[in-house]
Amino acid sequence: MVERESDEQAILELKQEQQTWQLRVHDLELRSFLSGEHDKGNSYVSIHAGAGGMEATDWAGILQRMYFKWSEKKEFSIDLLFLSAAEGGGVRSVHFLVKGLFAYGHLKAEAGVHRLVRINSRRHTSFASVFVWPELNEEIKVNIREEDLKVDTYRASGAGGQHVNKTDSAVRITYLPAGIVVQCQNQRSQHANRQQAMKMLRSALYKIEEEKLQSKKKSLESSKKANEWGSQIRSYILHPYQMVKDHRTQVEVGDPSVVLSGEIDLFISAWLRQYSQVSSFSKANKEK
Repeated sequence: MVERESDEQAILELKQEQQTWQLRVHDLELRSFLSGEHDKGNSYVSIHAGAGGMEATDWAGILQRMYFKWSEKKEFSIDLLFLSAAEGGGVRSVHFLVKGLFAYGHLKAEAGVHRLVRINSRRHTSFASVFVWPELNEEIKVNIREEDLKVDTYRASGAGGQHVNKTDSAVRITYLPAGIVVQCQNQRSQHANRQQAMKMLRSALYKIEEEKLQSKKKSLESSKKANEWGSQIRSYILHPYQMVKDHRTQVEVGDPSVVLSGEIDLFISAWLRQYSQVSSFSKANKEK
């Protein structure tokens, strides 16, 4: 009707409204895949530089910024819990908590090894691993024996230690049976940092036990892929051509700069759709 009347302003308004509804439909479709027990909750994210030396620590820092920008677009908030900075501005490892509705449901799609290929005087291939686990509700209990823990304290320093002081307030906890390490340095006191680190550890251990019950993984170490060639879930190619490709879903984007600025929903939605289909197929076979 608008086209017959040649009302250009009305046509423009309709197109804008169509785009708005398309985004809403896409969001509803995406949320229909987020039916897991913890999908609605907050998410811990841990990034570790892998093979590739200083190039890898730079790559880990780029990934951190990508997730921070994505979180900002989603209007999620971030608590930076620990950051081990490398020389030259890179990141050896970083832990942060993303807070927002369905934060974990989205970010669980990002767990795995991320590979970067670029030219910096010569061709470099760098790797960084991303681990994701949900923040637990306080009502969920996880039994942790004190003798299974190794607790180290040290002085917070560098970026991420907003309340740097002259005491050993930063805390590193190692869960000896599985070799899991969690760290926190963003709180003002050692006690507060230990509480936050224990909270992270509880959540990580719960996820492992949940995966065991689901017969998906036997332990955290068996779930971790080597931080090197051949195990990546996604490749970011900056040279000799430009492309980002997810090796699980085969989704490709031709402009890496857009992806690295936080536009990763295309990869997340494709993985969630595929994961949902696989889960539904497995459930149907189990019922048979």
